[in-house]
Amino acid sequence: MAKLCYTFWILLIVLVGYLRFAVSTWWFISQLPLHAVGARVICDNIPGLVGKQKKLCRTYPDVMISLGEGAKLGVKECQYQFRNQRWNCSTLDRDASVFGKVMLKVGSREAAFVHAISSAGVVHAITRACSKGELLNCACDPTKKGKSRDKKGEFDWGGCSDNVRYGSNFSRFFVDAQEKRVRDARARMNLHNNRAGRKAVKRFMKLECKCHGVSGSCAIRTCWLAMQEFRKVGNYIKNKYNSATQVTMNQDGTGFNIANKNHKKATKHDLVYFEESPDYCNKNPEIGSFGTAGRECKKDSMGTDGCDIMCCGRGYDTTTVVQTTKCECKFHWCCYVKCKECSRVVDVHTCKGPNVRKNSNNVHRNRFKRWLDGDATRIMTSGSL
Repeated sequence: MAKLCYTFWILLIVLVGYLRFAVSTWWFISQLPLHAVGARVICDNIPGLVGKQKKLCRTYPDVMISLGEGAKLGVKECQYQFRNQRWNCSTLDRDASVFGKVMLKVGSREAAFVHAISSAGVVHAITRACSKGELLNCACDPTKKGKSRDKKGEFDWGGCSDNVRYGSNFSRFFVDAQEKRVRDARARMNLHNNRAGRKAVKRFMKLECKCHGVSGSCAIRTCWLAMQEFRKVGNYIKNKYNSATQVTMNQDGTGFNIANKNHKKATKHDLVYFEESPDYCNKNPEIGSFGTAGRECKKDSMGTDGCDIMCCGRGYDTTTVVQTTKCECKFHWCCYVKCKECSRVVDVHTCKGPNVRKNSNNVHRNRFKRWLDGDATRIMTSGSL
């Protein structure tokens, strides 16, 4: 069975690679079970990888498994951050572009976010694997030795500081490899946003300490640097998405100019984009849009999750449903939690599809036409004319 599954995944990867190679990226790694198949054996068959990426894949198969987890982490966080917006970071099944062609063709805010969060996810996952001792060529940060000082005074480096430098460097070598082959305007945009994602992870490194001394007096402290949970990184990058700067390329093609002179200049920590986003109202697989038909919305919200914005002015349907949830949970010794089931009646609002009224009118018009045709036939048959 294991051999059959292995063969299935190899064939699927090769097939997707041939069919969609022109619109594929390294993001496709997020859709592959590298733990089950093994990284080294499929390096040459993963669609979207360029020569340098394939070489890194073959040389560091253990890191590639963590890299795949990081790509999945980026997709999951993207879907959480955009869960209440028209574009909800949905992925396309069996499509090597993963998010749809819009991410490759349109230099939008969403493309900027996807590049940043994917790059950050890779840094976070590889760095975490280093600290856990899962990688052959990486461990705790070797530079954190001896004594140091912060606002509270002197401390000794100890424990295991997360080696974010290794995670960031590997992410840069692998993720940026495709963009550095091209060096056009879109590649420079992607490189900028990839770097912003890596810097976001470094921003949320926290000094954690343990006290030693009589009665916990903290006369001596042992400290280490630790990454924060990825949700904080995701929230930070989402804020950068909201304040992203629209840019154009300068004349010599080496940097960016601000499209709107009233906006601030983008720093290395900010996201940049070239083009306005599609509205994502209607289903269009070509641009990676599933549309908003059938999406749940909030009737009274004025935000992006409100029915007015989410449904693109098409209106919404309301369904009354009974929801059952666990409630009145109590801990019993020892050791389990017992809950009751509580039911409540709620209204669920879902967006209508496009042209609902038009389609409805066509149905009634066709029924009326068939009735007229049938009535005319009956009159002709009876000889009443």
